[in-house]
Formats: sequence, C-alpha cells, structure tokens
Amino acid sequence: MLNTLAVSFNEPLDTVRGGIYIWPRKFTLYNYYVVFNMDTIYNAFYISVTKTIVIVVTNLFFTSMLAYTISRKEYIFRKFITTVFVLTMYFNAGLIPNYLLIKKLGLLNTFSVYWIPNIVSAFNLIVMRTYIKTIPESLIESAKIDGAREFHIYWRIVLPLITPCLATIALFVAVGSWNSWFDTFLYNSARQDLSTLQYELQKLLSSTMTAGTRGAPAGINEAGRAGTSGTGSGNVTTPQSIRAAITIFTSVPILLVYPFLQRYFIHGLAIGSVKE
Repeated sequence: MLNTLAVSFNEPLDTVRGGIYIWPRKFTLYNYYVVFNMDTIYNAFYISVTKTIVIVVTNLFFTSMLAYTISRKEYIFRKFITTVFVLTMYFNAGLIPNYLLIKKLGLLNTFSVYWIPNIVSAFNLIVMRTYIKTIPESLIESAKIDGAREFHIYWRIVLPLITPCLATIALFVAVGSWNSWFDTFLYNSARQDLSTLQYELQKLLSSTMTAGTRGAPAGINEAGRAGTSGTGSGNVTTPQSIRAAITIFTSVPILLVYPFLQRYFIHGLAIGSVKE
C-alpha cells in the first residue's frame, strides 16, 4: 500500500526507472490531476456512491428477511429454498444467457440493473441464516406468546441481535459493489449518465496504456496540460503511475468506512460461519 501511494505521488517518467519503494523520489500531483480532470468523474462518483448504498440496503433487507424465514424449523420449504440458493453458487448459465435475461426483463440501460440482480446473495444468505440460528429460541417463543407476529419479531428482535453479522455482510457487499465495473460495461455502456466511477477509471487506464508515454490520455485538454508545472516529464503520464493513482483514489472510500465496521467484522464473520 505504501509503495502504491509513493508511485502515485511520483513523476511518471521517473517511476519508469524503477527503485520507488515507500517514498516518492520526485514528488508530483500530476497523476491525480489527470484523474480529477476527467469531465465524467464527478457524475460517475455520484452514481457509484448511490449504487453502493442502494445495493447494500436492499441486499441486507431481503437477504436477512429470507435468512430468518429459512431459519425457522416450522417452515416446511426451508430445505428446498436453501438447496435452490446453494445450487446457484456452483452452476451459472453464463454471460450471454445472463445478458439476454437482463434484456428480456427490460433492465438494460437502466439504474435498476445495478441492484435488482443483487437483491439476494446465496453466500451471504447462508452466513446470515447460520448466525440467526444462534439466537436463543426462547426469545422468539416469548415474543410469540406476547402476540408478536413474524415480521415484528424479525424487525424488532432478530435484526438488532444480528448487527455484527449485518455489518460484516454490508462490508462484503459494499466492497464488491464499489469495485465492480464490468456490469456497467456490459449493461449500461450506452448511457454515459449511468456510468460508474470504476468504469470511467478503467477507460482512463486503457487510454493511458494505449497512449503509452506519448502524452496524457484522452480527456486532458491542452489548456489543462499547459497549466501544470514541472520540467516536462510532469506533463506525461504512464500506465503504472495512473494505475497507482486510481488504486489509491478508489480505496479511500472503503478505508473511511471500514473503521466504523471493524468492531463487528471479526465477531460477525466468526459466528456467522460456524454452526453451533
């Protein structure tokens, strides 16, 4: 991580020489200037943040509700539903059938294509169901005796008790959603207003690798290059430098979120993955 940070703050052509370890040899902000100078990056950042929040909220709600349902011994279809979801972890129709399904459902080139296919995750479902089973059955029975119905028990009793598990799953889902770009490329590449941050940065990296050391990638105008300072090498970017700047830039949001979930992470993962 320190090496990537050093490379991102080092002059691109100097980085090509090698020998950069944990401290930049020739400090520059040009790599980040290239990233932040993209016209589409701010809307893409907004879409990525909105997409991640919506996916996390919907995934936690529907996955936890289904996990509570199949954790009830009195529900006769619990084994069948669990088997169906487990099978999806081992068998996949493939890229083309999935694309045709998304198109048939009318989700192509819409924001809904980001979150509807991610409403329930089979792996998260199994982890959450196992965690719910650790809740003493006497609590649920007492609630039923007091007249509480199933949704009330789920919302007022089960959810507060599985907070560590929810935080762990939220972190998994958020990282996966934040880092994904292929769904944008596959389903929403025709709509620039729905492009995500990862997809835009991936296009920037691709254009940089194509341009090589001949100059800044597409999207950096002449006025922008003239406004940078340096000896000349500061106005040239390389794939290695841009890759490092993109890595740091996209890691910061997750690094800011993780401290708030850290105290739940180990506890939630350990209990949710071991059946007692």
